[in-house]
Amino acid sequence: MTQPASLFSITASIERWPIDGTFTISRGSKREAVVVVVEVSAEGITGRGECVPYARYGETPETTLAELQALGPLVDAKSALAALNSKSARNALDCATWDWQAKRTGIAPHLRAGRPAPQLILTCYTLSLDTPEAMAAKARSVANLPLLKLKLGGADDAARMRAVRASRPDARLIADANESWQPSQLAALLAVAYETRFELIEQPLPADADAALGAIDHPVPVCADESAHGAEGIAALAGRYEAVNIKLDKTGGLTPALVMAQAARAAGLRIMVGCMVATSLSMAPALVLASDADWVDLDGPLLLAKDRVNGLVIRDGWISPATSLLWG
Repeated sequence: MTQPASLFSITASIERWPIDGTFTISRGSKREAVVVVVEVSAEGITGRGECVPYARYGETPETTLAELQALGPLVDAKSALAALNSKSARNALDCATWDWQAKRTGIAPHLRAGRPAPQLILTCYTLSLDTPEAMAAKARSVANLPLLKLKLGGADDAARMRAVRASRPDARLIADANESWQPSQLAALLAVAYETRFELIEQPLPADADAALGAIDHPVPVCADESAHGAEGIAALAGRYEAVNIKLDKTGGLTPALVMAQAARAAGLRIMVGCMVATSLSMAPALVLASDADWVDLDGPLLLAKDRVNGLVIRDGWISPATSLLWG
């Protein structure tokens, strides 16, 4: 899994992809996915990677692009990755070099990573934060999708969970509170999650207040997202979380994400492989991790008005393996 030593010419650009409607979480709403795409070229071969800078971590598309452009037109991948501060910038560059290496050698990324062969993988489909009634109606409208992920926001979350469960008694359900719950709400809302047969609650408390998770029983497993960015954060999850969400934009690429997954398993944690709202180019590298994850949340392309050419094929929530025309 070492990075190729070749010098690459590198370009980076910002792309905007309209969302199908509005995507809302506890921190706000957006109508487009803004991504940064990196291309690395050497020996007549080009590799691509995509990232989503996230304001929660002090990143913007403009600052991420500027950091990548400051590397210069010709870079050594290993040195460039070490020089970047932005995790999302590292992700795009790291994934671009994986793509380049696969195209140069003909060795698929999963083989380089020592992971199982690609297969059909079931992804969550995310229900944007809305009123309980609207979320229940949306859940009914996607009756072909068996695994739903609710975005929660604190107030009215008990009603949201009950309404969606009533509308989709057949569905598997998980929820992501995006740090919106307070410690005083925790026990009662976890009890409702258990009552309504949720499989997982993701990041209920703010990352700097999650010690409260260690003080109560968890009738439903709790998953860390904002509380763990890389392998170095796994140890701190003990006694607080049963699972961790691994996102390439948090870890800084596929290379460190593989290390984080290994550390999570060693610590006895279950794994979700997650994403930001982005195109299939962001999802494809994460599929390397998803082959043995407990939950997969790579529905970014399903939330867009359109995906890029040669994007992932997703039918009834099942993702087919990526083709080399997309990545790898």
